[in-house]
Amino acid sequence: MIRPTHATILAATLATGLTAGARAQDATPRPQPEPMVDEFTDELDGAIANGLAYLATQQDEDGSFDGGRYGKNVAITALACLAFMSDGHMPGRGEYGAIIDRGVDFVVANAAENGLIASDSANGPMYGHGFATLFLGEVYGMTGGASTARSRKIHEALVKAIRLIERSQNEEGGWRYNPVPYDADVSVTICQVMALRSARNAGIEVSVETIDNAVEYVKNCQNADGGFKYQLEGGISAWPRTAAGVATLFYAGIYDDPSIDRGLEYLKREALPGTGRATPAHRGYGNYYAVQAHFLAGGEAWATWWPAIRRELLDEQNDDGSWEDRSVGPSYGTAMSLLVLQIPKRYLPIFQK
Repeated sequence: MIRPTHATILAATLATGLTAGARAQDATPRPQPEPMVDEFTDELDGAIANGLAYLATQQDEDGSFDGGRYGKNVAITALACLAFMSDGHMPGRGEYGAIIDRGVDFVVANAAENGLIASDSANGPMYGHGFATLFLGEVYGMTGGASTARSRKIHEALVKAIRLIERSQNEEGGWRYNPVPYDADVSVTICQVMALRSARNAGIEVSVETIDNAVEYVKNCQNADGGFKYQLEGGISAWPRTAAGVATLFYAGIYDDPSIDRGLEYLKREALPGTGRATPAHRGYGNYYAVQAHFLAGGEAWATWWPAIRRELLDEQNDDGSWEDRSVGPSYGTAMSLLVLQIPKRYLPIFQK
């Protein structure tokens, strides 16, 4: 298995802050949180191996991963391939390298001339666009931008995808389902900010103004209870979008801010795994961003959240290695669970500070 330690070097040299306000913090990249003594266990290693083996059987011949009622889907394909990359596999290298290769081909084949990455089955294409752009950014960064025909195609698709994100930001500072600057919500906005951060880490130019506006939008979506509402127009807090809101600030290069502290407190109060308090809606999505937020926060926040979500997901794994998601399907559920469980491996540049 390939263990790409150069990803850590890449992140340390390129992951400068995206926002003007965060540049002082990010001039010297923050050190990674020290691994906990029991961060990985034999049980966890076995569960990951079984999950990856199951996920490998779900890829179609064209490189896509099925999204149940959503059909062939660039978002689920991107997430599945990122799950393999989180274990140290890379395009064409490692046990699952060929799977990632085919996934890259599927995503690039669905990149339009205007920059939008979406399959024919896309429902709310900016979700898929964000995840697909994140995937291409990680691939391009972890392979060092090698000068090959494939690399040039990835670079071209990635740059066009980033420019589309910049063009489709609305006047509030966020994004929504379609690539037009009309309205916005927190859940789509985080997808675009992660994509922008990944591309920036890989050396692609990203507009600072775009990120500054996104930060302002997300902060304005925070309620008095510390949670985040769906849109600026108003609404109650919910834990999945709160996790997304906190993660957005981290990926924008903001690490110390009262909005982050209030958001983390809300998550602990309302959704700490194992307590039964978290509402089930959008659970896979919520877990994905919540574990990232706590990992990037480090310290007590990480020490509390990680063992709890690890135990919860290990208990929920099926005998065949999969995790179910009733709304989307097992490929999505398995990919999301594997991404959560492998974040402490620190292989993907996006998960570096």
